[in-house]
Amino acid sequence: MFFFFVGGVEQGAGRVLKEAAGRCLRCGGAADLVETDKVLKLFFVPVKRWPGKDPAYLCRECGLLAPGSLGGGEPGTGPPLLLRDARCGACNRAVADPQFRFCPFCGSAL
Repeated sequence: MFFFFVGGVEQGAGRVLKEAAGRCLRCGGAADLVETDKVLKLFFVPVKRWPGKDPAYLCRECGLLAPGSLGGGEPGTGPPLLLRDARCGACNRAVADPQFRFCPFCGSAL
């Protein structure tokens, strides 16, 4: 006799602590500071839910749930942007996407 278990624990978003507290790492949209919940799922069905330890940022646009520690220091008190401010070293212009390897304005390596 074989028995298969399909389940696991995942992190989910709870209530909003502060609206538009930061920006998303992935898309740059507004991110809310939310409480986190741990959810036990059995065959993809939520069975048990309990509160998480640390708050996190939840993007309104793409739904990315990023740890609150990425905001710098204590969540909600650090810098308001999660997205790093990438600037070109040659022309000092802001680069829109931090994943760029070359500056779109002058072409120098970032």
